Amino acid sequence: MTLTVYGIPTCGTCKKALQWLDSRAIAYDFIDTKEHPPSRAMVTAWVEALGSKPMRNTSGQSYRGLGDDKQTWGDPDWIDAFSGDAMLLKRPLFVKDGQAVLVGFRATEAELNDILSH
Repeated sequence: MTLTVYGIPTCGTCKKALQWLDSRAIAYDFIDTKEHPPSRAMVTAWVEALGSKPMRNTSGQSYRGLGDDKQTWGDPDWIDAFSGDAMLLKRPLFVKDGQAVLVGFRATEAELNDILSH
């Protein structure tokens, strides 16, 4: 299994997720999305797997800076936005064997084990 975690090193939720993975000896690669923004093709695949709504970082300044019309946006609009500003992506985002499997870190222990451990 190949697990890649996308996020930023200063994000508290990312730190918590990485500590959880480390404590279970689950190997992963960490990609700093500020330093290495995901490609449009990656973002498109993630939105296709997870949907755009759960991927939105609604608590960030980038999100607040978007116009009110964001309420009516569909997936193509969000793909454009995420591709243009990785800070709009909720963190962390987990990709297992090339497939986006989870965004954020609020799942139960059992769900996390099921999603990330196999």
